[in-house]
Amino acid sequence: MISRRDFLQVSMAASALYGASGFGNWARLAAQQALTQDQLLEFETYGNVSLIHVTDIHAQMKPIFFREPEVNIGVGVNNGHVPHITGADFRKLYGIADGSPSAYALSYNDFTSLAQQYGRVGGLDRVATVVNSIRADRPDALLLDGGDTWHGSYTCYQTEGQDMVNVMNALKPDAMTFHWEFTLGSERVNELVSSLPFTSLGQNIFDAEWDEPAELFKPYKFFERGGVKIAVIGQAFPYMPIANPRWMFPEYSFGIREDNMAAMVQEVRDQGAELVVVLSHNGFDVDKKMAGNVEGIDVILSGHTHDALPEPVLVGKTHIIASGSNGKFVSRVDLDVRDGEMKGIKHKLIPIFSDVITPDADVAKLIDVQRAPYEDQLKEVIGTTDTLLYRRGNFNGSWDDLICNALMSEREADIAMSPGVRWGPSILPGQEITREDIWNVTSMTYGEAYRSEMTGEFIKVILEDVGDNLFNPDPYYQQGGDMVRIGGMGYKIDVSKPQGERISEMTLLKTGEAIDPAKNYVVAGWASVNEGTEGPQIWDVVENHIRKQGTVTLEENTSVKVTGA
Repeated sequence: MISRRDFLQVSMAASALYGASGFGNWARLAAQQALTQDQLLEFETYGNVSLIHVTDIHAQMKPIFFREPEVNIGVGVNNGHVPHITGADFRKLYGIADGSPSAYALSYNDFTSLAQQYGRVGGLDRVATVVNSIRADRPDALLLDGGDTWHGSYTCYQTEGQDMVNVMNALKPDAMTFHWEFTLGSERVNELVSSLPFTSLGQNIFDAEWDEPAELFKPYKFFERGGVKIAVIGQAFPYMPIANPRWMFPEYSFGIREDNMAAMVQEVRDQGAELVVVLSHNGFDVDKKMAGNVEGIDVILSGHTHDALPEPVLVGKTHIIASGSNGKFVSRVDLDVRDGEMKGIKHKLIPIFSDVITPDADVAKLIDVQRAPYEDQLKEVIGTTDTLLYRRGNFNGSWDDLICNALMSEREADIAMSPGVRWGPSILPGQEITREDIWNVTSMTYGEAYRSEMTGEFIKVILEDVGDNLFNPDPYYQQGGDMVRIGGMGYKIDVSKPQGERISEMTLLKTGEAIDPAKNYVVAGWASVNEGTEGPQIWDVVENHIRKQGTVTLEENTSVKVTGA
């Protein structure tokens, strides 16, 4: 891992060339634990262009708790580099004081006590306040949405994304790109995209039959701001047909399409672009590789892997910005563009402390209108928890442990599998668990909870395949999620090994016996990408389990042994 001394030397050198970041003031104020809205929004305007970036909101319109990951392992050239640094190492790297608001926002340690002290984060009415403040300072700032917006809540599911479209339209974005939106089904996506008052971008969204750019999604959009000709190129999630059900959007194909990205960069440069911005849903490590391979990109606004970084990462001449998830942060990026090129950058990752930032009244009312028909269902209390419920971490999350327990209990299974998705708010010990809370971690359009028999050999194949997605040293073979969560079984994983050799010591926990490759085991899971999957919806399975428990208590999950990290 880069040392603090090295980091400061690099930062000072970068500041001399490109302009200073706004994080220093935030860190000092956070250490004093004296944040106000004015301090959060304080920014010394720089240059002549401003970008505002939000991404991976996952339909969270109201303030939430959200714990950052404890484990985020990097492999290959990314081992020991951000975003694969967490906790105390992360705080040391950026000079963040223990117990400060920024420690709460950006790391996982002491999360419960800090959450009680600093409160919830996010809320699109608070995001609107921040966006409006930036626009008051820089009226022609570009607001860019990195996708995973129309997915992830009870109301978003019930309205097929319309609630989020209505609220985001009130924020007046200039462009967006996509991922989970496509799981609404291509017919619904086409309907919503056609109605948007802004541009839908994706240079890598192609017509599957003709292998030509899809007409509904533009590869790029030009903007004239601050006397600068800006090209924003969209990059949708590349692995849609692998990570999500292909049958939901059969007419579209995706992929990284690096060669086409290079062609688009050259095309916009040939048309006079003085600033090239990529609005990406690749995931951070994929963006780093792309930045190293494709010349001419000034800024990548990164999404998908939910990373929140208080400083841009510089790859060659490309600055990569990571703005977190669930509405927890907004990034402001000011740029000095002169003589046809970018001369400098100033950046601030703004944490949306819900108790500090005053909600925008109009957006708050609009949010309430979207939720009003469903309030009784949303607020119904299903149980309580004695355990911090969170999702994130490469191998475990207590929300997923609870989901796996529900699957094994309600579906009478030996083993349970839950997808390693990264979206979903946290619940503090002592809190009530509402129906909304359950949907916030289970809502999707293919949530059937299956029950089937699998051989021990096949279970290992699944773990090896998902492990390779996460720990393949080539970022272009990583899809950006976390390891499939397993209930009822333990195993060992060596992340340094190649595919087929990472998983060993598979053990059935209820007996302590080794998993027999030739034996059949009853496995329950959800979120299968196979069409026609049958079973009750996962939110109903989890709700029934919690009702029977009354109060949820989970032991620490130590069933996965990790080596080679």
